[in-house]
Amino acid sequence: MKIYKKGQSLIELIVVFTLIALLFPVLIIGLTSSREAKPQQIQRMAALGVMKEAQEAVRSIRDRGWSTILTNGTYHPTVYGSKWILSAGPQTANDLTTNVVIESVYRDGNGSIVTSGGTVDQSTKKITTTISWITPHFSSVSSTLFFTRFRSNASTTSTTKSDFDAGVATGAAIVDTIGSLIPGDGEIILGAGGHGNWCSPDLTSETVDLPKNGVANGVWAIEGKVSAVTGNNASGVSFANMIVDNSNPPQAAIEGTFDGYKTNGLFMDNDFAYIATDNNSKEVVIIDTNQLNSSTKKYSEIGYFNAPGNTSATAVYASGTIGYALVTNKLYTFNLSSKSGSRAQLGAVTLGGAGTEIYVVGNYAYVAIAGAAIEMQIVQISNGGATLAVVGQADVNGLAAKDIMVNGTATRAYIITGSSATQREFFVIDISSKTGTRPIMGSYDTTGMDPRGLALTTGNRVILVGSGGEEYQVVNIASEATPVRCGGMHTTTAINGVSTFLESNGNAFSYIIAQDASSELKIIIGGPGGQYATTGTFISKPIDAGYSVAFNRFSASASEPTQTTLKLQIAISNPANGNCDTANYTFIGPNPNNPTASFYTPSFEFINGSIPLNGPGTYTNPGRCFKYKLFMTTSDITTSPVFNDITVNYSP
Repeated sequence: MKIYKKGQSLIELIVVFTLIALLFPVLIIGLTSSREAKPQQIQRMAALGVMKEAQEAVRSIRDRGWSTILTNGTYHPTVYGSKWILSAGPQTANDLTTNVVIESVYRDGNGSIVTSGGTVDQSTKKITTTISWITPHFSSVSSTLFFTRFRSNASTTSTTKSDFDAGVATGAAIVDTIGSLIPGDGEIILGAGGHGNWCSPDLTSETVDLPKNGVANGVWAIEGKVSAVTGNNASGVSFANMIVDNSNPPQAAIEGTFDGYKTNGLFMDNDFAYIATDNNSKEVVIIDTNQLNSSTKKYSEIGYFNAPGNTSATAVYASGTIGYALVTNKLYTFNLSSKSGSRAQLGAVTLGGAGTEIYVVGNYAYVAIAGAAIEMQIVQISNGGATLAVVGQADVNGLAAKDIMVNGTATRAYIITGSSATQREFFVIDISSKTGTRPIMGSYDTTGMDPRGLALTTGNRVILVGSGGEEYQVVNIASEATPVRCGGMHTTTAINGVSTFLESNGNAFSYIIAQDASSELKIIIGGPGGQYATTGTFISKPIDAGYSVAFNRFSASASEPTQTTLKLQIAISNPANGNCDTANYTFIGPNPNNPTASFYTPSFEFINGSIPLNGPGTYTNPGRCFKYKLFMTTSDITTSPVFNDITVNYSP
């Protein structure tokens, strides 16, 4: 028994030491953790404060300008003078290391942020701020914010008549806002009536006798100016420019002339005149109508285009920085980034026959064709005018096409052909699609008149002029399937050309060039007689922010009475040369899946919209230059939608 008790005490002692060995490290760790818990919590609280300060510092830096956080990388905020700046790399102070990481943000087609794929959002940055420390042991706190450039905003408003006057109205009119308290306040409506009715033309007594004895064959009217050319013989001046006042009827007087060529075609682009000549080394000649010799009243040639071979140009057109010339059966493009000297050829395409006239809208040229089985061809223009491809055509009556025009939405083309005893001469063609054979929507018989020119006017009217029969005819195309004559008149001589213009004061006149040696230019009172055109468009002047900015939102006021519609699209461009006037624009709406076919529309007399960050073609946001385009319609010719003003918000 005694031996047994001694063994038991030994075993108990061993158990006690074993328990102490097992529990002692746990007790030590617990005591150590208890001692370090408070310092670690102090470090975490200090880190949270530093992180908050870093976030506010980055926000302050961003507010000074988007360029301050534009470059991706790792930074830390520091104070320089009296403001925060971002310095490269992390920084450690008071045992805390600060990392501010700037990254790009990508969005999918719906505008949602994605982690892979998508398109860079140039107006959003991902900012991750991390504060770390190593004592009492390593740890960190982190936060991610998305910063946009939309915090510091600027805006511009267009509301006055002078604001709108700088834009381009087609079938629309810019008028004073009656009763407005804003000086010079203006609004945009559908084209309104002048002093008469297109369907009841009235030949005024106002005429102009062009110098020499040439036979005038072309006329072009723009606000305040009418120009004419001669080409049926070499006995007249190549080009005559007339100043037209706003009286009723308007008074026209020759300002200056240009001579030296037999002229076959004319195009006017504000202050520049382009004439198609029979000169084999200068098929197109460019004239600056601002450069007039005050003593001789003569203009000077400033530039030209020489097409390959020894031929004559039949027609010319200019759109932006691209010129177009028809030379026999070829369409040439040439560089108009400058108007001076020899202009370089950009591209060319062979047509189905001899081209007689050309009309350009956007990236498509519409050509009237003579001497072929087809009377119209559609040419797609790409690669800055260097690539031309025939993509569509129309076959009407097998006769030579004489003239062509296209409506403001580029959905309809109007052509005239030579006279026929058995077939019609005027055709409305569906060009809403540009490819393949385009269908005829409707046609009209000129009943003995041999057409030579046409003009598309307000009120869904087309004026046809020519020789024989009734030389001046007005056609109502409100019903495209059945165009009908609504008025006309006989003149003593053949009419070789016609041009119309709706003046900013609402007056509308047509200018005809007649085969009359003593009074070639004649003026006809027109206008839809107080009615509105059924369609119209308006493209604003460019808004130049001065440098690349993010366009955020816009707000416009408008009214849309019953039976009328008003739609809007926007365009943003960022030209390399900084010139908003010559920049290329792609107009889009709010639908990211089909931007070019979608539109902003009024709601309770306001059009409000977010401006997309991405878009097709030349659309880019951020950008420097902003434009908007209005599309207006009415099915009640006594009522028009009204566009009052627009405010555009952007961020530097």
